[in-house]
Amino acid sequence: MKLKTLQLENYRNYEAIALDCHPDVNILIGENAQGKTNLLESIYTLALAKSHRTSNDRELIRFDRDYAKIEGELSYRYGEMPLTMYVTKKGKQVKINHLEQSRLTQYVGHLNVVLFAPEDLNIVKGSPQIRRRFIDMELGQISAVYLNDLAQYQRILKQKNNYLKQLQYGQKTDATMLEVLNQQFAEYALKVTIRRQHFIKELETLAQPIHAGITEDREALSLRYVPSIKLSDIEQDEAVLLEEVLTTLNDNMEREKDRGVCLFGPHRDDLGFDVNDMDAQTYGSQGQQRTTALSIKLAEIELMNIEVGEYPILLLDDVLSELDDSRQTHLLSTIQHKVQTFVTTTSVDGIDHEIMTNAKLYRINQGKIIK
Repeated sequence: MKLKTLQLENYRNYEAIALDCHPDVNILIGENAQGKTNLLESIYTLALAKSHRTSNDRELIRFDRDYAKIEGELSYRYGEMPLTMYVTKKGKQVKINHLEQSRLTQYVGHLNVVLFAPEDLNIVKGSPQIRRRFIDMELGQISAVYLNDLAQYQRILKQKNNYLKQLQYGQKTDATMLEVLNQQFAEYALKVTIRRQHFIKELETLAQPIHAGITEDREALSLRYVPSIKLSDIEQDEAVLLEEVLTTLNDNMEREKDRGVCLFGPHRDDLGFDVNDMDAQTYGSQGQQRTTALSIKLAEIELMNIEVGEYPILLLDDVLSELDDSRQTHLLSTIQHKVQTFVTTTSVDGIDHEIMTNAKLYRINQGKIIK
């Protein structure tokens, strides 16, 4: 999977640009606050129909304009396909092959990207919310079913939380409503949990040899999915597992009523990382945490290739400056000639000479691009 061309119109600080992309490495160089990250963000947004930097789509529209447009020409193993996304003050419109899509779940997954930015180092040491978002973003790109199940779960979660708040404030409510919501909630909570669990196991299988290679076999990495609803065995019959989920929800119904919020479910799950059988978040050094994050990102690339049959596009947002020489070398040598990569940096100092000879270099200055 390659991005052949990228066109932006009224996007952030870009009035209008057209980029012919190199199939291997594209290096975007410039001072801070010139638009390098904006350009990477536009590729991410074209892929997932949402930004990784803001939940307010209006921020993507250039000042004093009514809309923003992102358009990309994709090249696959078996052909080419244009993707288009419009952002207006009223909402979003997405097109595949110039045909408008009525649902975003039909659109997401046609362009697969892996983003690695300095904040992604917080996958290990940051909050559970960061790790849940990481799982959902990656799984959503390779599984439309998961994306739909997650959307249904979040819809029911919102309904249940609203209902619990009504109970807490003493509003008159239907006595059986919570039981009905719990049944629906449990069904989608189980679907999301099972798919996340399998995803983490697949990711672990790919990340372990990568981590061992970076550390020259000095460290062993393992991943732990930590669901808030404990299940006896994820491989059991789903009917049995559903009863376990319902039992947890029913046993804690009074607690949830008292608190006025849903206390159990995938929205409270977490992901753990162990290095040499020690919790990397609590006991890992900064170097170990960074190696773990890098291993996970490289494993993510391989997993997408296995699931989709095409390598994703890699977006490196000023991350090279955060990695020491050995980790930077491992990253660049792993992706070279395999994954189309977009790199933002303030300087090319330290980037491998061989990488530079096979790259296209763009200078970004105040929303304008010079090749």
